[in-house]
Amino acid sequence: MNDILIQNTVAFFEKSFGSSPQKTVLSPGRINIIGEHIDYNDGYVLPAAIDKVICFAFEKNNTNTSKVIAIDLNEEFEIDLTQEVKLSDVVWTNYIRGVIKQLQDNGFSFEGFNCVFSSNIPVGSGLSSSAALECGMIFGIKSLFDLKIEKKDISLLGQKAEHWVGINCGIMDQFSSVHGLENKVIQLDCNTLDFEYHNADFKDYSLILFDSNVKHSLFTSEYNTRRIECEEGLSIIKSHFPEVKTFRNATEEQVLSLKDKMTEKVFSRVHFVVKEINRVIKACKALDQGNIEHLGELLFETHYGLSQEYEVSCEELDMLVDTAKEDDAIIGSRLMGGGFGGCTINLVKKGHENEVKRKFSKLYLDTFGIELKFYDVKISNGTTLL
Repeated sequence: MNDILIQNTVAFFEKSFGSSPQKTVLSPGRINIIGEHIDYNDGYVLPAAIDKVICFAFEKNNTNTSKVIAIDLNEEFEIDLTQEVKLSDVVWTNYIRGVIKQLQDNGFSFEGFNCVFSSNIPVGSGLSSSAALECGMIFGIKSLFDLKIEKKDISLLGQKAEHWVGINCGIMDQFSSVHGLENKVIQLDCNTLDFEYHNADFKDYSLILFDSNVKHSLFTSEYNTRRIECEEGLSIIKSHFPEVKTFRNATEEQVLSLKDKMTEKVFSRVHFVVKEINRVIKACKALDQGNIEHLGELLFETHYGLSQEYEVSCEELDMLVDTAKEDDAIIGSRLMGGGFGGCTINLVKKGHENEVKRKFSKLYLDTFGIELKFYDVKISNGTTLL
């Protein structure tokens, strides 16, 4: 599938600029096996890059102006690299403007370039197309102008670009997009950025994403609200347990003992966070031991926490997970990504994939009048220069 994407992107570049690209980059989306909403709470997450990517084609143009074409949107824009970078009303361009601003602000020198890009990452489904866009752009500019930027710093620059756009994201999306390895998940400590790989052999199970095809408008405002609530909760924990520096150091017992010191919502948020950090550790052990059934149980537990305690689910996602729990062919399911829509991630017994898809398609359409989409995903390499 990516071969066709690459061919089409390069062909579009040649048609647009009359020359062959000097650099071609693939930048993947990501899934997170478990550890949702934990990246900005200094916990452990368990992401992986997937075989859904953005393909970029680049060349130097020997001017001070860069021209970028989004093939899928049939839109383009130019930016003068000698002028102050400002936000635009055309939202997709801001991620690229943010990348250019972060590179310039951090002292990297580069000239104008031409770029086209195209993607097979489903937008709005929680697969982090924005991080793939940011990291792919940085990687391409780095390669084109021989900039000395380490992988970790590509991740951090991508995160800062997204902050500039207005999404106060954690580091997980960018880090996994850059550092992914085929058939490996990344146990990432979002506090120190220490990480280790674990084998991702799902044995007799397939990874299938069910795309709810809804995206409720609450996402951005509620995302930032959750951060504030978690910061308030952590502050209360620290005031009573000075040895606690981050949520990673807090225990469920400590949180329970402070229930009457917090508002109901703040307690629910921090209770979920502390339990979810522990679930990530359990998930790594399950993968190391090849106990995929236990991993599935943890996914169901996480969804309950995201839905009932962190309150980032929605009717459509809850219905998909509740139905999965009753289906013998599915051993684990949860919402994935920020919530309020997007995908569920599901561990489905091999040989039952088509049967499951047919069943869920009909039920979802009958219930909500919405078409359910499916993405079979494989764990793949991170941002790569072809």
